[in-house]
Amino acid sequence: MKTEGLSINLATVRQQWKLPEAVEACRRHGITWVDPWRDQVAAVGLDTAVKAIKDNGMRVSGYCRGGMFPAADAAGRQAAIDDNKRALDEAAALGAQCLVLVVGGLPAGSRDIGAARQMVLDGLAAILPHARAVKVPLAIEPLHPMYAGDRACVNTLKQSLDMAGQLGDDVGVAIDVYHVWWDPEVEAQIARAGREKRILGYHICDWLVPTKDLLLDRGMPGDGVVDLPRLRKWIEAAGYTGPTEIEIFSAKDWWTRPGDEVLKTCIERYTDTFK
Repeated sequence: MKTEGLSINLATVRQQWKLPEAVEACRRHGITWVDPWRDQVAAVGLDTAVKAIKDNGMRVSGYCRGGMFPAADAAGRQAAIDDNKRALDEAAALGAQCLVLVVGGLPAGSRDIGAARQMVLDGLAAILPHARAVKVPLAIEPLHPMYAGDRACVNTLKQSLDMAGQLGDDVGVAIDVYHVWWDPEVEAQIARAGREKRILGYHICDWLVPTKDLLLDRGMPGDGVVDLPRLRKWIEAAGYTGPTEIEIFSAKDWWTRPGDEVLKTCIERYTDTFK
């Protein structure tokens, strides 16, 4: 089975292990990349997380997550900026290749999605000097439109690339197939992202039919309707050679199984995406 180039987003095994145990389990299975979440790091402390990464010879494909910029007032927006700077410091300590950004939805009481997107752009511009100082690129992750109201008002790869283009170097995109597979422009926008050298992360899972929970029922690759081999070809044609993350939120299925079974299945399904 193929493990080279496979990264495990540690949300995939968040219910089975704390961060040190999850990292050690990945090493046992021959996986050399991980993407931890901030709450997982906070649960054990940054120093312990850094030590676990180092002791197990892991590389960190990304750090989840920054963002959540829109707020109802200036104080809330500044608090988000300050928190993102802290996230960047943590990402730098962990050696993360990027900070993955879930940008945030509409502020409380607002119906103005255009204003929310401007708050996102302003927030990104505010943290970009710090990102450059700590040498952690910013990866804007577009989320499926079902999350536009509460989690991410940036919903297509085109929107993410347009925003990155306004900000300049050291800003790119994290492409998660769960969020972009449906987009009729996705092939062209992946190619564009490659030309602009902005692909900072590539995440895979699957879209189940029916989906029982829009947040917590992601499928393991191969169990749903996404044509993952085709998407991989587009990513490779765009020149991306970085790691591929498997990222699964699965409250009633994969989070209930033994962690070693989950990692073994991830390896099998990752291998299948190359067929």
